[in-house]
Amino acid sequence: MKNIVILISGRGSNMEAVVRACEAEKWPARVAAVISNKADAKGLAFATAHGIPTAVVSNKDYPTREAFDAALQTVIDGFQPDLVVLAGFMRILTAGFVEHYAGRLLNIHPSLLPAFPGLATHRQALEAGVLEHGATVHFVTAELDHGPVVAQARVNVLPGDTEETLAARVLVEEHKLYPYAVRLCVEDRVTIDNGQVTVAGNNRI
Repeated sequence: MKNIVILISGRGSNMEAVVRACEAEKWPARVAAVISNKADAKGLAFATAHGIPTAVVSNKDYPTREAFDAALQTVIDGFQPDLVVLAGFMRILTAGFVEHYAGRLLNIHPSLLPAFPGLATHRQALEAGVLEHGATVHFVTAELDHGPVVAQARVNVLPGDTEETLAARVLVEEHKLYPYAVRLCVEDRVTIDNGQVTVAGNNRI
């Protein structure tokens, strides 16, 4: 039984999707903890309601990013994680933290990476005039939004789309994509070789 630790900063809708899928599909894993850098993150209440331990490590309590990451790492490691899942965790992580969890730290980004890394991805997509947009689950590396890609989901960009309408359709796909990618990892179906991901078996969502 593998341990999954999920990091959130707010509502954690992708965290909810992962928890629900883990429970419903009876993965060979459990969500061992949900950790937030914000005490008022709404997702903590959801985790508690599902019997999942929670913790808060506030970045405001630490003078440097390195000190915060070290404290966060200590709390995470107390839950003996096999996989650490970023679900709307609004912090840029230090290289040392990322290296500590190399190959077991996942993130979801609302674009078809390598297109549109960083913030305001839906605005970037609309301004670029692309016909497709979407979301990417990737392993986290020290270079922001550039880690090995596990899976992607695509949506068509429609005439008249706004940032809000496009974001809403992408989020629907995120809630299917992230549980799918996390399950691949806990089932040991994902390998990384020279920065490329290979998925064993049926790789359809």
